[in-house]
Amino acid sequence: MYTIDDLLEVMARLRDPESGCPWDLAQTPKSIVPHTLEEAYEVAETIERGERAALCDELGDLLFQIVFYARIAEEEGEFAFGDVVDAICRKLIRRHPHVFADEQVTDVADQTRQWEAHKQKERAAKQDGRPAGLLDDISLALPALSRAQKIQRRAAHVGFDWPDTSGVKAKLAEELAELDQAVEAGRREDIEAEVGDLLFTCVNLARHLEVDAEAALRGATRRFAHRFAHMEAAAGSGEGLAGLDAETLERLWQAAKRGVAEEG
Repeated sequence: MYTIDDLLEVMARLRDPESGCPWDLAQTPKSIVPHTLEEAYEVAETIERGERAALCDELGDLLFQIVFYARIAEEEGEFAFGDVVDAICRKLIRRHPHVFADEQVTDVADQTRQWEAHKQKERAAKQDGRPAGLLDDISLALPALSRAQKIQRRAAHVGFDWPDTSGVKAKLAEELAELDQAVEAGRREDIEAEVGDLLFTCVNLARHLEVDAEAALRGATRRFAHRFAHMEAAAGSGEGLAGLDAETLERLWQAAKRGVAEEG
């Protein structure tokens, strides 16, 4: 079988200035980012679909992205793949003193608290003595739902949170009422802001229920697309749906839901 050393050699050949691949040679870290995000989502999609046989290939595609970044950095004299491996090993050992040292943890919740404490120390070290904000290092590049959930989780670690879902549900009702008021007033900026607040609260509810909001929405979207395909098949085509009244569309939708459920 090929090894990681073989993969690094393949990457080096692809980036060879004289005999390499023109496309690979033309890439920069910035140009690769969309491909990295796509590969990461394909890994997630494969896992959510339960396609374990395909997961190996998808993980390979994602690993190649890391090797690609490391190769470009090595060419520019910044770091190499070995440095990436060294850095993550050091970080994992540092953040798991209950495994690699003599620190003790009582349960998962205690371990999570200690993990966040270690990360906060690392954030402070990066600030060169300046106070480190708890949310400072949460990437703006994250999908909106994922970023919202991560921000909420960080805030919860310092006690800024509802004790249970009842408070979140009450807030959800409050946000719906405020959205209704904004719609009635017809203020577009206020409507957008209130929709955002409503979505943020929905993410909070998902977090309290220990549901990943991003995965939940991907699943809902996937189910909708599957059911809609059933509707198209029943109507003959997507264009065939356009001439149907609301009652007929609802009947086809309910039939599609039953059909998809039976397939599952």
